[in-house]
Amino acid sequence: MKQKKRKLLWLLGILLLGYWLFCLPNTLFVDPLATVVEDQQGQLLGARIAADGQWRFPALDSLPYRFEQCILHFEDEHFYKHPGFNPVSMGKALYQNLTTDTHRGGSTLTQQVIRLSRKGQQRTYWEKGVELLQATRLETRYSKKEILNLYATYAPFGGNVVGLETASWRYYGMPAHALSWGQTAALAVLPNAPAVVLPGKNETTLSRKRNALLKKLWEKDVIDETTYELALLESLPGKPVALPQLASHLVEHINKEKKGQRIQTTIDGPLQKDLNRLARTYYERYRQNEVYNLSIVVFDVTSKTVLGYVGNSPTDAAHQKDVDIVQRPRSTGSTLKPMLFTGLLDAGLLLPNTLIADVPTSINGYRPENFDRTYSGMVPASKALAQSLNVPAVRMLQQYGLERFYNDLQSMKLDHIDRSTGYYGLSLVLGGAESSLWELTKTYAGLGHTLNTYTQTSSEYPSLAFEGYGFKQKERGSPEVSYPLATSSLSGLTINKTSAKEKKNDLLMDPPVFDAGAIYHTLDALRNVNRPDGSAHWEFYEDSQPIAWKTGTSYGFKDAWAVGVTPQYAIGVWVGNADGEGRPGITGIQAAAPLFFDVLRQLPNNGQWFAIPYDALVEDVVCMESGQKAGSYCTNTQKVWIPSTGIHTTSCSYHKPIFLNLAEDYQVHSGCFELEEIHIKPKFVLPPIAEYYYAQRHPEYKLLPPLHPDCQWEADLLMDFVFPKEVQDIILPKDFDETINDVIFKVAHRNPETTLYWYLDDTFMGSTTTFHELAVNPRPGNYLLTVVDASGNELKQKVAIVKN
Repeated sequence: MKQKKRKLLWLLGILLLGYWLFCLPNTLFVDPLATVVEDQQGQLLGARIAADGQWRFPALDSLPYRFEQCILHFEDEHFYKHPGFNPVSMGKALYQNLTTDTHRGGSTLTQQVIRLSRKGQQRTYWEKGVELLQATRLETRYSKKEILNLYATYAPFGGNVVGLETASWRYYGMPAHALSWGQTAALAVLPNAPAVVLPGKNETTLSRKRNALLKKLWEKDVIDETTYELALLESLPGKPVALPQLASHLVEHINKEKKGQRIQTTIDGPLQKDLNRLARTYYERYRQNEVYNLSIVVFDVTSKTVLGYVGNSPTDAAHQKDVDIVQRPRSTGSTLKPMLFTGLLDAGLLLPNTLIADVPTSINGYRPENFDRTYSGMVPASKALAQSLNVPAVRMLQQYGLERFYNDLQSMKLDHIDRSTGYYGLSLVLGGAESSLWELTKTYAGLGHTLNTYTQTSSEYPSLAFEGYGFKQKERGSPEVSYPLATSSLSGLTINKTSAKEKKNDLLMDPPVFDAGAIYHTLDALRNVNRPDGSAHWEFYEDSQPIAWKTGTSYGFKDAWAVGVTPQYAIGVWVGNADGEGRPGITGIQAAAPLFFDVLRQLPNNGQWFAIPYDALVEDVVCMESGQKAGSYCTNTQKVWIPSTGIHTTSCSYHKPIFLNLAEDYQVHSGCFELEEIHIKPKFVLPPIAEYYYAQRHPEYKLLPPLHPDCQWEADLLMDFVFPKEVQDIILPKDFDETINDVIFKVAHRNPETTLYWYLDDTFMGSTTTFHELAVNPRPGNYLLTVVDASGNELKQKVAIVKN
């Protein structure tokens, strides 16, 4: 009998032990959490409420000392000594509840954690027994610190406010670790009876409880008398205050991918506030012109992290205030021109100052125009980039190759440029494609990062110069990781924080995308872009900061861009209307550039520029007029550092030996003059059509003397059509009253004083002298336009006249 009873006791004991071992669920709390986004200093940028409508922040890494002392002295002084329950407190509570009408609780903080996890169970003695058993099990699974953290995370603080950190922000507008003793004590008494002691109501009860706790802390020597007296004077929490919204679009973006997590980003809180202030200032200014949206992003070039993020202006719902424009694709305008320039330098197809034709151009029916509708004839490539000239850019793209340029953009992770090259055509470099402010800014940052890495290492390149840009997250118990922002998804794009050795292995001996020498010359050219009005001669100011930057304006004045990079920072600004409505004044230089430079002024300024990557450059003699490698006839040359691939470029093609008579007032050749009567002189000579425009802007350019009357020359060396160029349809222009105006034909001749005779088919149309422009009003149809000079040289061009 005794043996049987003993077996039953053993069996019961085993069953109780088994129940005790498995009485706790694997996950104690399954409550949805709010998404909390912080800056690099842990300050709150913004939050999104939990799925169940509760403001419940994720757990803190550690509990503030003041709250720990307050909650222990108010709820459970023997917390660090008991095994999950306090028999003395329980006995006193049981006796008082049986002998008086006053209810007293004897639960420890551990038991309260269990009760919070069991959600609304009736408070019976049976339930108390279950809580006691699970509390002892909880003590074996978690440390005391972790149990306190669970309590601080899931305790109710009135209304839909759950958890200490949430309450601290909702009632005081600050993080829990910044609370004073009086503020902390007020929050510590709230979970005891949150429905009764509601902030903003029942202030007498709340004040009495808080003051009693403060007095206890003073009596226990936790605080001194002065602190106690000052804490008594502090105001009680009132109604909940609004949470910060310093980067609402970034918070929303993170919330979609990292819902219910605490994300500590690399956003610079003070800088973010400055950017928000600028966004509001410029929004108020631009809205007068019915321009309602703008966005700003700032990167740290070295760490490849985002420091500032303004997704949109503080506009209203009618103007898409919730649209995160940083991530939205928009027409790129001219912002891709620097990548083309870099590619040409890297491929050894030109030098930084090689002359590029800037004349009326038609390529397979595509006729690009400069923004001001004027032409320079010839312009150095770097100047064409700095002045954002469209015609030279299209000509350079044709030279470089559309497919090659498209592949470069793909290598730089401009993922929104995802259609075929046939879809974009040559307009790809002028805004025919779309990209986001995020992608464009990180691309400029990638150029800076590549150049910095090359000059700061043993001439090595980063393997991921154009990838990995984003913010960092640090979760409890896990290493810091970086999350790039993407328009599609954040998942699967994490990059583990690497050690110095791993970073060393993340370098390439072969250049990625572009060579450092090509990048340096591109950024140096962009440093000379004219700044907006009021910033002229910026380099002479004490607080000046050099920056390589580029503006962009899309067709129809719908998008204004300004993007740039320094050795430390990359800045991107977009201004326009989210719905795509164009407005006068939405240009890069007028709308985006002023905001761009105000952003630059908010950043620390050390005045440094990119170090010269000498290992990626070679020293060579260059013709100062043509920008090409000096040829044997160049008269003005200089030794300069050029990209190493530049040694393969051609020599100067514009300096030629010119054959003159001894008086040097006529051009001659051996067919009409004896050799002893010919003087050879090197000259800088441009093609006739380029010369026509170039000479208007360069008075120092010396036109060649005319051909001697006794000599003949090929017509195409003497003259060329300015308009029309090649085969193109000519539309008859109309006035507002539908009157058809004349068409103006133009020809450039090396001897402007000669007379030209004009014919349409076999019909004589007139003659011109000096200024070779002829106004005609032909009927629609196909014609052969013929021009004959006084020496009988002919120039012909097919033209098609069509109605508007």
